[in-house]
Parts: sequence; structure tokens; C-alpha cells
Amino acid sequence: MTADPQVTRLRRLDCCAVSDAMDRLKIRGQVTTLRQRSGSGRIAGRAVTVRLGTGDPPPGPPRHLGTTAIELAGPDSVIVVEQRTGVEAGCWGGLLTLGAKVRGVAGVIADGPVRDIDEAQGYDFPIFTNRTTCLTARGRVVEKETNGPVAIGELTVEPGDYVVADGSACLFIHPADIDRVLDAAEEIVAREAAMAKAILAGTPISEVMGGNYEHMLQQ
Repeated sequence: MTADPQVTRLRRLDCCAVSDAMDRLKIRGQVTTLRQRSGSGRIAGRAVTVRLGTGDPPPGPPRHLGTTAIELAGPDSVIVVEQRTGVEAGCWGGLLTLGAKVRGVAGVIADGPVRDIDEAQGYDFPIFTNRTTCLTARGRVVEKETNGPVAIGELTVEPGDYVVADGSACLFIHPADIDRVLDAAEEIVAREAAMAKAILAGTPISEVMGGNYEHMLQQ
């Protein structure tokens, strides 16, 4: 599988720099309520989405929730799960984590309860979520759709959207915007690296972080 060059570029950028670029371009896509609960470091990829709900699953052969997404995903994928039913039930668990790790999936972002988080920590597999639980999905929630739109925070995330997540936030970027976001973020990173070099060389920080810095996002 050929690596996506935009994902490769995105992996090099922290979420704060990407968020600054999105602010400059007036693009909305930041979610700050999903904390990294397992794994370490930044993840980036294209969204493979899963939406869970209550009631009956769609027609067709029964499959455990999340398994279709894992089989569609790969190293340039982040699985993004919506479980906002209000029912206390895991939307991701230990065997799914193992399956995703074996598949080489970059990580999981879940707006909803995740269970078996200790197993995910043992596998060093990145999971970002707003809640954890011990309660199984069985008999409580079902998978309604794979690779359709999902609600994450205040956003609608589409399959194929670009995703980057680290200890600061989870960001979602539409493919039509990715090139200009990457260009702007890389420029911001280069400028801040030069500023850090100046601070290390002894330039007063008030001079380094002067008026030009305050207006950097407008440039």
C-alpha cells in the first residue's frame, strides 16, 4: 500500500501548529474533549468511521461492531467512532484493539465510552476518548454504519477526512483543505523553530515574541 503523502506530512506536525494554521484559514475542525488514554505520541491518518446506535443492526450477516472498519483500515487510517446514544456501553474494546494493532492501524478516536483501556495500554495502542467503561456493547448498542458521517464533538466527520491527534487535541480536516492547511502549518512550524533558536541564543523573549508574533495568524 502506497503511503499517502499528505498523511506523511501531517505526522510531522503537532496539533497546535495545525490548529493555528486552521485558525489562519478560518477552518473549523478542532475537538479538545477527547483525551489520549493509551499509546503515546502523535497519530495521523485518514478517517475510517463507525457509527453506533440502539435498536436493530442493518440487514445482512451479523458482524461484531468495529470489525468491518478494521478490515478496511491500514497504517494510514484512524478509526473514528461515534457512540452518543446515552447508553453506558463500550464502543471499542480489547479484541478490537488487538485486531487494529495487528492490522497496523494508526489509532482510534471515540466520542463515547471505550472499555478494556488497560489492554490498550498494554498493547501501546493509541486511543483517544472522553469516557471509559467496563460495560459491553452486547445487548446495548449495535453498529449502524461503517464509513458514513459521524458526530465527533461539535463536528461532523466524513470517511476519508484527514485526522491528527496528540496530547493537545484531535483535529479533522476535509480533503479539499488539506494542502493549504499543511502549507500554512509547515510555515508556522518553521517560523517558531527560528524563534526558539533565537531564544536559545540569548535574544530577549519579549523581542522574539513581539508584535510580529501576535499577528502571525493573520499572515
